[in-house]
Amino acid sequence: MVHERHKDPIPGVLESRTKKDFRRRYEADQAPDALAAQWAPNGSSVNHDVDESFPAFLARIPISARPYLPSLPLSLYSPNTPQSRLSAHLRHSSTAAAAEPPPAGGHLPGVATSKLLRTTRDAALRTPGIRWRDEGAGMPVRDLVAGRETRKMNVYQAVRDAMSIAMLKDDNAVVFGEDVAFGGVFRCTMGLAEEFGRERVFNTPLSEQGIAGFAIGLASMGHTAIAEIQFADYIFPAFDQLVNEAAKFRYRSGGEYNVGGLTIRAPTMSVGHGGLYHSQSPEGFFMGAAGLKVVIPRSPIQAKGLLLASIRDPNPVIFMEPKILYRSAVEQVPVDDFELPLASAETLQPGSDLTLLSWGTPLYHCETALSMLAHPPAALAPHVPAPLRSASVELIDLRTVLPWDVHAVLQSVGRTGRLVVVHEAGVSAGPGAEIAAEVQRRAFLRLKAPVRRVGSWDVPVALQFEKFIVPDALRVLDAVVETLAF
Repeated sequence: MVHERHKDPIPGVLESRTKKDFRRRYEADQAPDALAAQWAPNGSSVNHDVDESFPAFLARIPISARPYLPSLPLSLYSPNTPQSRLSAHLRHSSTAAAAEPPPAGGHLPGVATSKLLRTTRDAALRTPGIRWRDEGAGMPVRDLVAGRETRKMNVYQAVRDAMSIAMLKDDNAVVFGEDVAFGGVFRCTMGLAEEFGRERVFNTPLSEQGIAGFAIGLASMGHTAIAEIQFADYIFPAFDQLVNEAAKFRYRSGGEYNVGGLTIRAPTMSVGHGGLYHSQSPEGFFMGAAGLKVVIPRSPIQAKGLLLASIRDPNPVIFMEPKILYRSAVEQVPVDDFELPLASAETLQPGSDLTLLSWGTPLYHCETALSMLAHPPAALAPHVPAPLRSASVELIDLRTVLPWDVHAVLQSVGRTGRLVVVHEAGVSAGPGAEIAAEVQRRAFLRLKAPVRRVGSWDVPVALQFEKFIVPDALRVLDAVVETLAF
C-alpha cells in the first residue's frame, strides 16, 4: 500500500511521467519556468491573484522530486509568500541560469590560451630572429618561408625534434644521461635510441658529476656531447665540473683546446608539487661562471631554435627547460632546421611606462598580471588605481640568462624609466640582483622608480606550500602597481 504522502498530488501534470523523465525535467535549464507554470493546479495558466503560499505549492511536489528544485531564498518559505513573488523569482533564476558560464580556465589568460604562443603556420614561420639552416653544411642561410611546413608540438616534442636534427646532421653528436635510452622521465629522448642506435643514445650511472665529467671529456675530443641532468636540482654535484672545468677549459689551455661541443640539458623550475628537490631554479648560481652560457626557453619554437643554437655554439651551454611547460605550452613549430639567436632578448609586448623582464614559466604569470592590471577582477579593483590601468607595459623575454642582453634591457628601461624583474630563482643574490645592479649603475638618472625584483622566497621549496613560494600573477601585479605608483 502506498502511503498517502508519496502519492502524486498533481493530477494530469506529474502522474503520466516516469521518475526518470521527472528528474530530467527538473535538472534542465528550464526547470524554474516549468515550476512556475506548474504552480497553478491541473496545469492551468498561472493566476497571480491566487494567494497560494510556497509551502502549499511544495506540498504538492513529490518528495523524490524536491532535491531537484532550484535554490530559493528562505523568505519564500513563509506561509504568507504570494504566488506572484515565487513565480517572479523562479523566472529570474531561469534567466540567470541561461547566462553563459565562465570558461573552465577562467577569463584570465593562461599557458593554454596565451597570446605569447604562435599557434598558426604563418606566425610560426615568421618568428623574430629565426635563421633557417639548409640541408648541407656550409650552404648560405635562407630567409624565405615559402614551402616550409609546421607541425603542432609541445615543448618536450620540440626538444626531441631539435636533438634528432642535430644527430642527423652531425655524426659526432651523442645523447646520454640517466634513463635517456628509453625516453627519459619527461619523454624528451623518446625513440632516439631506436633512430640512431644505442652507441649514440645511452644511459649513464646515477652520477651527475660523472655525467658532466664524461661530457667534458667527449667534447674536448671533438664530439658533440648532449648530456641530460634529469632535474636541474641535481646539477650541484656537477657544479665543480661545469664551473671549474668546462667554463675555464679554453682559457687554461691558452686557446689550444675547448669544450664548445658541450650542451647540458636540465629540466628546471616548479611544477606545483615538486618540493625541495624537484622544483628549484638554479640558474642564478651560474651567473658568475664566465665561459658558460645559460639558456631558458618559454615555448616549443623557442625550445627547438635555442637548443639547436646551443648545440652548435662554440661555447659550453647549460640549457634549462621549464618542466611545467613540457606539455602545457603548444605551438605550430617549423619542421625544418632553424636556430634562434643566443644572448639576445625578445620584446613580446612593446610599452612606454614600465619594463617587465622575465624568462621561462614566469612570463605567463606576467601576461596574466598585465591582464589583471588593465581589467582587474572585482576583488582586486580597489587595489589597482584607475589611472594605472591604462599603463603601457613592455614585456621582455630575456631567453639567455648568461650572458644576458644588457643592451636590449637598457634600451627599454631608457624609454620606460621603470623595471620589474621576475624569476623563480630566489631573490637574494638571484639573477635579478645582477640585472638590477647593472641597470641602476648604467641608467640611474633615467629611472623614475627603484628596480623591483619578484622571485621565490629565500626558503626551501616546500612540499605543501609550493604555490606560495614561487611568484605568481598576484605578486607580479603588486610589484607593477607599486612601481608605477612610486
